[in-house]
Amino acid sequence: MRDWDHLVPVVTGVVRPEGFELEIESRAVTPDVLGEPGLDGGETSFSRYVLGRAAGDDRLVGLPVFVMRGFRHRCVLVRRDSDLTSLDELKGARIGLTGWPDSGNTWTRALLRDAGVDIEGIEWTVGPLVAGETGKDRTGPVPLPGNVSLTGDGLAEGLADGRYDAIMTPFMPPEFFTPGSRLRHLLPDHRAAELAYYQQTGFVPGIHLITLKRETAERHPELPGAVLDLFERSKRHWLARRRLLTDTTPWLLADLTETARTFGQDWMPYGAAPNAPMVAAFCEELHAQGISGRPIAPEEVFPA
Repeated sequence: MRDWDHLVPVVTGVVRPEGFELEIESRAVTPDVLGEPGLDGGETSFSRYVLGRAAGDDRLVGLPVFVMRGFRHRCVLVRRDSDLTSLDELKGARIGLTGWPDSGNTWTRALLRDAGVDIEGIEWTVGPLVAGETGKDRTGPVPLPGNVSLTGDGLAEGLADGRYDAIMTPFMPPEFFTPGSRLRHLLPDHRAAELAYYQQTGFVPGIHLITLKRETAERHPELPGAVLDLFERSKRHWLARRRLLTDTTPWLLADLTETARTFGQDWMPYGAAPNAPMVAAFCEELHAQGISGRPIAPEEVFPA
């Protein structure tokens, strides 16, 4: 798994598993759980898991534990001197993105579709955010559409150089945090747009979830529930400590306060029922965007 803050209580042993032992290995990139014999489970792309289920591959048991989730309005970048300031202005644009079937980019393309942008009219280029990044499958199992090409060059530099009108990325390039950055968010107030999205949909999009190998889950039927419980306790402990030890960033207290007032006590709920609307919306987008060749019923994602 990646070293998400809300997993720190488990990693440090402050929150302990009940009924099993757990070893967590920190990864820079989400693992190929099925491809590594030494793993019983791990952080997994939501889209790749759902697409596997849709194709009849049930070797992974997905847990409704979305360890990565977030709004995507902030994930569209343009040049600082660009005239573009809204999603609907990206009609016919040249856009680079870090992976075609990726969960986050699927959610971001959904924003374009909602803004009336025909994604088939976009000139897409898939590549690394920064040149030299490796270890990631950027294309997935389905052939890419005809308006999608591949590059090994860094998308951030390509945007700065004018090769793209915009790029879509879940993580900001290092340059973004410098005073002289040539890049900026497309939306001048992405936070307001994200709040409006939440008020409309009632959820924050899920990006990565936890999966277990089916053989492991069948050998230990109590394990899926125990893992979900462990991560739920870890998340609650982490939040309580963050609310106490707020001096890790200058304005964390203000952000925690606003988050609680907007979302209640848990902005990233675990469990199938609280995430049902989000899962249904994601399944619909995978088919609408042509990533899945058939409609996917939400109950296929977390079967009883």
